[in-house]
Amino acid sequence: MRVPLLRIETAATLPSAADVVVIGGGIVGTSTAYYLAKRGVNVVLLEKGMIGAEQSSRNWGWCRQQNRDARELPLSTKSLDLWERFAEEIGESVGFQRSGLLYLSNDEAEIAGWAKWRDFAKTQGVTTHMLSAREAAERGRATGKQWLGGVFSPSDGIADTQRAAPVIARGVMKFGGTVVQQCAARGLETEGGRVSAVVTEKGTIRTKIVVMSGGAWASSFCHQLGIRFPQTSARSSILAVEPGAHSLPSALHTARVSVTQRGNGGYTLAISGHASVDPTLQQLRFGSSFLPMFQRRWKSIKLGGLEGLRSGHETLAKWALDRPTPMERRRVLDPTPDMALIEETYRRAVELLPALASVKIAARWAGYIDSTPDGVPAIGEIQQLPGFILAAGFSGHGFGIGPGAGHLIADLITGHKPIVEPAYFDPARLAKSARGKVAAF
Repeated sequence: MRVPLLRIETAATLPSAADVVVIGGGIVGTSTAYYLAKRGVNVVLLEKGMIGAEQSSRNWGWCRQQNRDARELPLSTKSLDLWERFAEEIGESVGFQRSGLLYLSNDEAEIAGWAKWRDFAKTQGVTTHMLSAREAAERGRATGKQWLGGVFSPSDGIADTQRAAPVIARGVMKFGGTVVQQCAARGLETEGGRVSAVVTEKGTIRTKIVVMSGGAWASSFCHQLGIRFPQTSARSSILAVEPGAHSLPSALHTARVSVTQRGNGGYTLAISGHASVDPTLQQLRFGSSFLPMFQRRWKSIKLGGLEGLRSGHETLAKWALDRPTPMERRRVLDPTPDMALIEETYRRAVELLPALASVKIAARWAGYIDSTPDGVPAIGEIQQLPGFILAAGFSGHGFGIGPGAGHLIADLITGHKPIVEPAYFDPARLAKSARGKVAAF
């Protein structure tokens, strides 16, 4: 596996029953299990590979409110508060800090868009500072460049992608939950039209509630149950450099490249929005639903190769519950990075921040970012299968809002007042995408 990751020890045996089973050990799944365990719920978290090994450790690590969709903003704000509590509650750091996020630009239209979002954010109690050319140059002095303007969001921050999901999983165990790695959930059993059990490669767990937080695998899992969940994924390529570059912003975004400090003092480098689409049959199935998104992003998306087909995460095939499934054949999605994009990213980063030229590249990796047609996650119970809760399609935003999403799911399961309004995330809205439309809010 190319991406750095904290590896943890978890349970070796599978419980025979649980109140809730969570499938998928990324930031959303671990957070869901964490908040359930804290409330005394008998919860089991299943991960086919290693906790946090897929997109939860392959993203930038930003925990932001800035430029969020209006539907996601309350969840972002709540998540930041939850990120701050993990270290005290678990007794171990997830690397979170409210470092502030810095955006710099020489594009008037882009700056105007940020200003418009700032005006909206004020109505939601979120503070964002628009920067003049002088202020942008000062905050961006590490670039040695002049800027037309920028924005600084002081209450936003970053967390350590290498540690976050594994540490939260340790928190699940601390509060009495069970975490099992190297155990793929193959499917579900039902009784009376609702969930009654999860069938895994290691045995069956009796339960009445299942949360599917399997990231890029979610749609193919739903397909086994006869549930239509429009989802597609893009392969994003990122690199990290070793520690040693000093006096750089903790988190900086420009149109050409973005830079984020890692927990070890190194930096993650990426070009926002640039990715490859590896064709799969699932993408063809949902092609009409995603056409508007691809039309908006065609300049930054390029056609990939056959890796998506080989990985098996977007298969339309039906699998048997008594034989190995694609999840067991591909324990961790660890796609090949686009080396041309990696080289271009590094070149742009060094051009933007010359101090990076003094440190070596430490790692290069890629990950599959799963998306919904409207770019907002699907969180909620599937009406046609009571007891089955979907939590997927986070569209590149899942790391930052993962704690809030997990808290929301725990609220829905336990009957607590939801941390945010859940209606915006209801998976039922995506049924409209089957007719070429996306729900409006």
